[in-house]
Amino acid sequence: MSKTIHFNAFEMNCVGHQSPGLWSHPRDRSSQYKDLEYWTDLAKILEKGFFDGIFIADVIGYYDVYKGSNYHAIHQAAQIPVNDPLQLAAPIAMVTEHLGIGITASTTFEHPYTFARRLSTADHHTKGRVGWNIVTSYLESGAKNISEGGLRKHANRYEVAAEYIEVLYKLFEGSWEDDAVVRDRHNRVFTHPEKVHEIGHHGKYFDVPGYHLCEPSPQRTPVLYQAGASGAGKAFAARHAECVFVAAPTKEVLKAYVADVREQAALGGRDPGALLIYNLVTVIVDETDAKAQAKFEEYRRYTSYDGSLVFMSGWTGVDFGQYAPTDLVKKVETNAIVSAIEHLAGGAKSWTIDELAAWGGIGGMGPVFVGSAATVADILQTWVEETGVDGFNLAYAVAHETFEDIVNYLVPELQRRGVYRQEYTPGTLREKLFGKGRLLPAGHPGARYRDIEAFKRGEAAGSLVALQE
Repeated sequence: MSKTIHFNAFEMNCVGHQSPGLWSHPRDRSSQYKDLEYWTDLAKILEKGFFDGIFIADVIGYYDVYKGSNYHAIHQAAQIPVNDPLQLAAPIAMVTEHLGIGITASTTFEHPYTFARRLSTADHHTKGRVGWNIVTSYLESGAKNISEGGLRKHANRYEVAAEYIEVLYKLFEGSWEDDAVVRDRHNRVFTHPEKVHEIGHHGKYFDVPGYHLCEPSPQRTPVLYQAGASGAGKAFAARHAECVFVAAPTKEVLKAYVADVREQAALGGRDPGALLIYNLVTVIVDETDAKAQAKFEEYRRYTSYDGSLVFMSGWTGVDFGQYAPTDLVKKVETNAIVSAIEHLAGGAKSWTIDELAAWGGIGGMGPVFVGSAATVADILQTWVEETGVDGFNLAYAVAHETFEDIVNYLVPELQRRGVYRQEYTPGTLREKLFGKGRLLPAGHPGARYRDIEAFKRGEAAGSLVALQE
């Protein structure tokens, strides 16, 4: 029997997320993305289906690689317009009790000191149901619009991210002691100042000497998500992430990825089984295989050829608009998502541009599973058994119909098979996912900053030794 299968809903605060053109489908609601009712309705659907959470992607910038402009991205609403994801945490939390809320924010565009306050605030408001998806960003257009001139090189972005998250660990874990805030009305003491500490961070990229602005939130450090699939990305995930997302197109690619990340985590002193790994998948499900296939064919009539290649070009950094439809995808060195072009140009299948556009029309870079609940459940269980993956980051084709179908058809089938939860675990998001404490576990690298004064003394001693040598 398969282990318990985990689901996340893969969303974005925009119109065209992973299935460009489907916003024009008569039953699709994604054009209502700017209305809170869109998100609160979705949240209630997902909690009814016992999803781990809603994972909200984000990009800063716009897709302007395809044909050298952003025309088709804007024309097809391909992740533009796009709104801030963090502001969705509170309204989603107000209509749910258990659903996790994963928020994407970039180490390239958010300063760690101010971002720490925003994230702690969200963790307070949701009573500890927030996660942070750590990304380094891949769009040159975003960097140019914040006076950076252009995007840092791929490896350097992860070097910055490593220091960035160190700053956040110091702020979240070490700045305020557990008993700093007492709310003592009788003695008129709200906080003991001697139990609030400056973090004293002076690094290569960030200088953050002072205190965290927030008292400790329920999780202190929110649950850490990461979606790196390149060599640098996997190393970062193995060291820091609690939940890892990947968009592997085949079981073979996914199996190798899962084994590699778990092995790297073990080599770093972490429990490799403590990471939850989710693969991107789109599920089209109905009462029968025939009905599901008919639904899939109906959806395909609304896909956008140009919109699909807008995404593929943006993700890989390769302008697929410069090639003929019958040309084969070739490997090109770029500064975008390194793993994306490696999968497309380095795999067993040779892709033409036409095939690439058709494949990316629904579900982006992940596979699409079509069938009855029994058929799809068989497929999901096979992927879990043969790859070691823990669950699936489910994209939608038609909002919110795709998720309603999953909750109404697929979830009950998985529950009957004993491979899907029947109820939520009480507590914070970390407790629901891992069944343990609300804080980072002792073996996680973030835990070493809890005694910040001892850490600073150790740093000072190390610096003195280095000077003497």
